[in-house]
Amino acid sequence: MPKIKIKEFEEYCREQLGLSDHSLRAYKQDLTAYLKFALNTRIQNIPNDKEVIAYQKYLRKEKNSSPATIRRRLITLRSYFAWLESKETDVQSPFQGLRLDLKVPKRLPRPVDRPTLGEVFRSVEHIVNVNPLDETAQPAEVSAVQLTGLVARLLIVTGLRIGEITSLRVRDVSSAATQIRVRGKGDRERTVYVANDHLQLDFRRYWENRMEEAGSDVWLFTNCSGERLTPQAFRKRLRTLSKSLRIEPHLTPHRFRHSAATMLIEEGVDIRLVQRLLGHASIATTEIYTKVSDNSLYSAITTADTLAKVDSY
Repeated sequence: MPKIKIKEFEEYCREQLGLSDHSLRAYKQDLTAYLKFALNTRIQNIPNDKEVIAYQKYLRKEKNSSPATIRRRLITLRSYFAWLESKETDVQSPFQGLRLDLKVPKRLPRPVDRPTLGEVFRSVEHIVNVNPLDETAQPAEVSAVQLTGLVARLLIVTGLRIGEITSLRVRDVSSAATQIRVRGKGDRERTVYVANDHLQLDFRRYWENRMEEAGSDVWLFTNCSGERLTPQAFRKRLRTLSKSLRIEPHLTPHRFRHSAATMLIEEGVDIRLVQRLLGHASIATTEIYTKVSDNSLYSAITTADTLAKVDSY
């Protein structure tokens, strides 16, 4: 029976690599999937290169896994055996000298178009529905719908990942609620900014209430039970909102992140600033949004069809 040290590897990834909870769950799923295959095929402990190739074929032909899933499963497995090799001198990774085709067809991000975003934000009330300059009005208790709207608007303005925004604590927000300190992938810290007047007002009122009620060390965003709002719960809220507004494909937090990046590029913001905002380690990751912006340019030019208007004279 193969022995896969999932818990030890998970602890290493958390403590040494600073991976997010989302990444840790994905690693655990990947190793569990391999363990099932190893048990069914009676692989003894460390597989050889042929057995790794057999696992790749199994994922592709029998499980009908997508290229992205296959790539992630094998990269996780390669990382696991590299870690195991570094710990135990008698272990040799089966990936040494093994060349696998792990290419994934490139897909452009699918941002939410501006009219749809407008429809979404019109459907969810602001926390403070007053003139942004009127500081005298006191907001009522924040409803679940209002909180959903607040988080969604923050995702659009900041480009945060859902795991980043739901991991925030009250202390991570500046006293004016205009800056947020974020710990992202690879345990890298960055600061993002809330640069919309009405959103600043909403966010500040919400932040002040949380600070007064529970202090600075608690989770910033909570569910109806007062516990941390999880990424899964927020995705479910967006799916419900999508159904009510008949939006297809349904809204996701990552599509909001794509929208944030795409709109900034379209507005002429320097790509290196967008890279910094999103927390990308490499600018190559950010450059994909310039291609999305090119699609928007083509769509605008096609809609305008200036030659047809000239020909009509």
